Amino acid sequence: MKAIIPVAGAGTKLRPLTYTQPKALIPIAGKTILGVIVDQLIDAGVTEFVFVIGYLGEKIQRYIDKRYPHLKHTFVTQNDRRGTGHAIWLTRDAVGDDEVMIVLGDTVCDYNVKEVLNSPVSQIGVRKVDDPRRFGVAELNDKDNVIRMVEKPLIPKSNMAMVGIYYIKETAAMYEALNRHLNDAADENGEYHLTSALQHMQEDGIVLHAFRVNNWFDCGKKETLLSTNAILLKQMEDEQRTRKLETYNNTVVIHPVNIAEGCDIRNSIIGPNVTIGENTKIESSIVKDSIIGSFAELHHVVLNSSIIGSDAYVRGLSQSLNIGDNTEIDLA
Repeated sequence: MKAIIPVAGAGTKLRPLTYTQPKALIPIAGKTILGVIVDQLIDAGVTEFVFVIGYLGEKIQRYIDKRYPHLKHTFVTQNDRRGTGHAIWLTRDAVGDDEVMIVLGDTVCDYNVKEVLNSPVSQIGVRKVDDPRRFGVAELNDKDNVIRMVEKPLIPKSNMAMVGIYYIKETAAMYEALNRHLNDAADENGEYHLTSALQHMQEDGIVLHAFRVNNWFDCGKKETLLSTNAILLKQMEDEQRTRKLETYNNTVVIHPVNIAEGCDIRNSIIGPNVTIGENTKIESSIVKDSIIGSFAELHHVVLNSSIIGSDAYVRGLSQSLNIGDNTEIDLA
């Protein structure tokens, strides 16, 4: 079984973090976004991966080669960002006619991967949302078969958003539909969408069944990325408590947190909902609801709902106060 993971996007909504770091490599809950996706698929029995890389693609390559040295994989480069349809079309030689699982590189979901892979028909992951205009939308019949798909409709006829997970059994038909789609006009942003090719397949009589994911963790913006980090840390909380954690000098750790190896933390309060990358130094600071990259340094800061990149240095003010009764001090 092969999987395609497109990770060529620039992640503009997460800048400035993504000026130097691919969005897929941003840490969440002790892993990276890409690591969460790959581990899910490996656990379900996927044996070969095709990564579509582009922006900062060399960092994706280094990460995969280091983190998964025995993984059978291929890198395909998308030099021009022309949408997900174009990205998948570029993988045609690497995939061939094998059945394929497609998971977009910023899509972290809770679902039964093995059940999807054992399906007799092609599958599309969906989730009910309040505002479907920001997503590809699937209209379903009473058997949960897809009858129509539209990318970011102005007037949605369904509130079922496609979450970015696709299991395709008719791979040759998909690439033929993508080829047809690439001969059509691109959208106003010059992009070709996988949604349009899948709609061609449905019109050709191929059954595309919709399965509902239990949770869909949006990693596209700062606020939702921090929320995703908190949810995943909560899910891992029992595992973290049973694992032997390091003790840090005069420091209180409030779970759930994930602190990577090699960190030096002193005189601080860490947590809840904090992920810290490896070899980071934190001194006399309070950090909660935040993601801190690797090799960062924090001194005398109070951080809440923050994302700090790798190799960053942050230093705050250090005050010495002698305050009498009935006094209110605002240092904001």
